Amino acid sequence: MSGKMTLAEDNGPERGGDDLLAAEYVIGVLPVEERQIASRRIDTETDFARLVDGWEVHLSPLASAYAEVEPPVSVKAAVDRRLFASIASTPAEAREGLWSSLAFWRGLAVAAVAALALYIAVPYVNRPAEQPQARLVASLAADGSDVKYLAVYDSERHEVSLSHVSGTLAAGKDFELWMIEGKNAPVSMGVIPAGATAHIGVSPATQQKLAQGAVLAVSLEPAGGSPTGQPTGPVVAAGDLKGI
Repeated sequence: MSGKMTLAEDNGPERGGDDLLAAEYVIGVLPVEERQIASRRIDTETDFARLVDGWEVHLSPLASAYAEVEPPVSVKAAVDRRLFASIASTPAEAREGLWSSLAFWRGLAVAAVAALALYIAVPYVNRPAEQPQARLVASLAADGSDVKYLAVYDSERHEVSLSHVSGTLAAGKDFELWMIEGKNAPVSMGVIPAGATAHIGVSPATQQKLAQGAVLAVSLEPAGGSPTGQPTGPVVAAGDLKGI
């Protein structure tokens, strides 16, 4: 039996090192327990904290195309309640130590970031329930491969934004992005432009399928992309699109 993995098979849980973990922490796609672990590591591991800081800077351009939106007054009230409820329930003697605690201030910074994320998300939160989410994210990785991408699908701008986390491209080759819907044949979304970030337009036929949460995958192809319309090289990264 061949050891080569197909696109349809390579859509399991993503795996990666601390660099990918830091990126997923910043973009906000980690499960609660993993996020808590990462948050504690920020407090205790200088190298990991630097990775997180680096990804905050690296990913910030992805939001530069979106105009600021004034959130409702109720948003600040809700943030205040969540931010200070735990402080109010803390015993007085323990509360005094909070103001000199590095962990407390890091936690407060994380809460502030969460508030900022809520601020950005307000236009989408207020949409009717039947509307698809405006943005979906995926971390693309595969066992045995050092190629990793973070992908953000924006249904309003009809494009997938890709941030290259790691992995080098061999001479005479290109990475190609594919969409997989169930057991259907992969659909090419185009060759991924070289660089730290890239943007790929999404055709009308593909937009609805992506909005429902398809799988994105990256294959290694000859320069210019697959000559057959289907993947010809190995899958080097894959992952499910999920709501933010």
